[in-house]
Amino acid sequence: MAEELEIKLTVAEADQQKVQAWLSNDEAADYIGEKSLINRYFDTPAADLNRQKAALRVRQAGDKFIQTLKTRGEFVNGAHRRQEWEWPLPGPDLSLGLLADTPLADRVNLAELEVVFETNFQRCIWMVRQNGAEVEVVLDSGTVASGDQSVPLSEVEFELKAGNSGVLMSLARGLAEQVPVFLNLVSKAEQGYFLAGLYQPELLPGDHELSVTEFLHQLSLGWLLGAPIEFSDSALSQVQRAAVEAKVDGLWQELRQEMASGTSVAELVRRLPRLGELQLALASVS
Repeated sequence: MAEELEIKLTVAEADQQKVQAWLSNDEAADYIGEKSLINRYFDTPAADLNRQKAALRVRQAGDKFIQTLKTRGEFVNGAHRRQEWEWPLPGPDLSLGLLADTPLADRVNLAELEVVFETNFQRCIWMVRQNGAEVEVVLDSGTVASGDQSVPLSEVEFELKAGNSGVLMSLARGLAEQVPVFLNLVSKAEQGYFLAGLYQPELLPGDHELSVTEFLHQLSLGWLLGAPIEFSDSALSQVQRAAVEAKVDGLWQELRQEMASGTSVAELVRRLPRLGELQLALASVS
């Protein structure tokens, strides 16, 4: 078992070349290459695995196959921290025996597992070595698909491989200053479950006092649901203080005005090109 720490940013397909240019201009970034990834996610018909806040997939990269189990984990300063198990496979079929020593074995009827959705994309990979840390940066472009439905997938991920985790935030904020991005706390798996009709998150009530992390998560859920998020001033008092501390109060007021008008989060992403910069600044002081 390993622990994964990453920051994921959604980026418009039209801005992918800007991301590539930003990385190409960074002397600390080495381009590793590109590969096609086919990912099949498994669950029971009742989505028991998703209710356990876990995701199980088989990934194909060329002629190699890897089975992976991940917990949904927690968000820490805008980064996603979770447990992860990985096993090489001889082919595309799920190996139930490999799951026997994981927490999944006693909680889910493994015999009922079946494919519920896929995420298929091209991945460009860079390795950034900075201040004693190693960070893998990937740009993914493809689709999330379930049955005859599909939605586009366009993301940048920063994953810590070694060293100081603070470099993750530094790199993500550096990109957000140059390219419009959205700090997305919704995983690829959650997007797939939502598309498959097996996951329907609910937004918190507007008077619920939010921590910064809760607010960022509500933004992400609003993006997934195609909905606005509406909270009272008192509910956002902690976020307001964080915006002042992070010296992004002007950006925060722009966002508040748009939110108050009932603008959907997807439209917020289009209207506010510095939204990701604001999100990451808030996360850095949470």
